[in-house]
Amino acid sequence: MIHKIIIPTPFAVGDVNAFLMKGDTLSLVDAGPKTPEAYAALEHGIREAGYSFNDIEQVILTHHHPDHAGWMDAFERATVLGHTYNDLWLKRDDDFFKYHDAFYLERLMEEGVPEEYLIWVKRMKRSAALMGERPLNRTLAEGDALPGHAGWTVMETPGHAQSHLVFWNEQTGEMIGGDLVLEKVSSNPLIEPPLDPKMGRPRSLLQYNASLKRLLTLPVDIIYSGHGNEVRNIHALIENRLVKQRERAMKVLAMMDGGPRTIFELTKELFPAVYEKELGLTLSETIGQTDYLVDEGLVVETRDEGGVYHYEQA
Repeated sequence: MIHKIIIPTPFAVGDVNAFLMKGDTLSLVDAGPKTPEAYAALEHGIREAGYSFNDIEQVILTHHHPDHAGWMDAFERATVLGHTYNDLWLKRDDDFFKYHDAFYLERLMEEGVPEEYLIWVKRMKRSAALMGERPLNRTLAEGDALPGHAGWTVMETPGHAQSHLVFWNEQTGEMIGGDLVLEKVSSNPLIEPPLDPKMGRPRSLLQYNASLKRLLTLPVDIIYSGHGNEVRNIHALIENRLVKQRERAMKVLAMMDGGPRTIFELTKELFPAVYEKELGLTLSETIGQTDYLVDEGLVVETRDEGGVYHYEQA
């Protein structure tokens, strides 16, 4: 049994989905943001399925973003499971937040962002208050069997989040997909600090594309996604999105006709109406396209004496 619970959020993305899974164990996959409205929706949805909060034995996280990782705190009797990256946020560790801020400051500076915009470092974690404060009881990783749910396995699918997992049942063709594949839109491949600081900045769009391509090798019939309706015809949808992503990258490539450009310069041209309001998201999108172009050998990345990266056609 998979029972969908639709939960309101204060974010532009709109409602988020949580899923009750009944196997040998009763599990809740994702838990909405930590708002009173989300709590009421969870309570209603769980009751509608014939259960109460105390009946939930496991809370399983697809990823650490606040619209998915809020109300674990409400399930005192449940075990919390997810990718180890979740704990960086759930434990509210001061050392992690210092590392987090330093990571984003370094990114903004190397992207050529003017000093007046560096305040965005603090905004990168502005929604932490809507996340739960219960650390994981158990970590999940690639290839693990999903506890209490025979036939379900864990896949690591980074890109949208460094913590992103999906849960796959090959026998039934079902997948609980978090934000990997949504019906209406592509998920943003967000730039996030790596789990290990020595690893350097993750190439989030390249990770995301690789995660999508994994699904092309699987007989997925239906994805229960983190936002919106369930998704079918997955292979055709993914192929189409990969083509559209390449088209966006070619648009960025054409912007370099006049010579080298910084990430900030490209972002201003790509998103003239919204870059100031959504600087984090728009920079992430631009970085993704330049990473793709560098990986394809179409663009050369150089770093000047001030540490700012410039991109020009190869």
